[in-house]
Amino acid sequence: MPLSDGTDIAPRVAGLNERYRHHAATAVMERALRDPDVGNVALVSSFGAESVVLLHMVSVIAPGTPVLFIDTQMLFPETLAYQRDVANKLGLTNVQVIQADEAAIARDDPDGTLHQYSTDACCTLRKTVPLENALSGYDAWITGRKRFQGGQRAALDFFEIETDSRMKINPLAHWDKQDVQDYMVENRLPRHPLVAQGYPSIGCAPCTSPVKPGEDERAGRWRGAAKTECGIHFIGGKAVRVNSEGQVIENKENVA
Repeated sequence: MPLSDGTDIAPRVAGLNERYRHHAATAVMERALRDPDVGNVALVSSFGAESVVLLHMVSVIAPGTPVLFIDTQMLFPETLAYQRDVANKLGLTNVQVIQADEAAIARDDPDGTLHQYSTDACCTLRKTVPLENALSGYDAWITGRKRFQGGQRAALDFFEIETDSRMKINPLAHWDKQDVQDYMVENRLPRHPLVAQGYPSIGCAPCTSPVKPGEDERAGRWRGAAKTECGIHFIGGKAVRVNSEGQVIENKENVA
């Protein structure tokens, strides 16, 4: 059962950041899965270019941890195959495939073209609302965001407030690109097949393109648009979430 009792979680988040400020990523992950101040935790994974790092950490520490995988039904076939392959190889026993409600898809995107004229609405329908529904029973969720990715991610803490009753955990916040690559090599982890084809950041097939040498690694996401986040973490440049009714919920400021 979630820890939430209606009280503000800001003191818990501040205490966790202070307690684990100087810990390594693996230690933060291990403690996040066991610290009573964190509560009921799930890992949310896109099974993208770098997702296997956190998935491997979870498989070593607690392979039964819930892993929420959002299948937007617009993913690359390679991503779906990779998800099955990685879950099997790492022995992850609680992967939950999350999809949008069929009735909502039929109502709001019956011909699968919503992304062509409203990427925000498409992300809300296929990613944000399904994830919000799936996370309703959790006190916290683990993300793979990192400071080196820049933009809204440049000042990430290990623990941050999402709502009055839920936090996000970013064990890799302080890692750089080489840290990620070194971990994957040292642990002989399988790579997403699209990385070798020029996709360092992988989302839905219609909205993801290869990245040219010298470009930012997320340049291939919604290329040519001002959009840089799918809405799971930010909408319109603000840290927000959308509830199961599609209503935007603004976050509080992150606790240092």
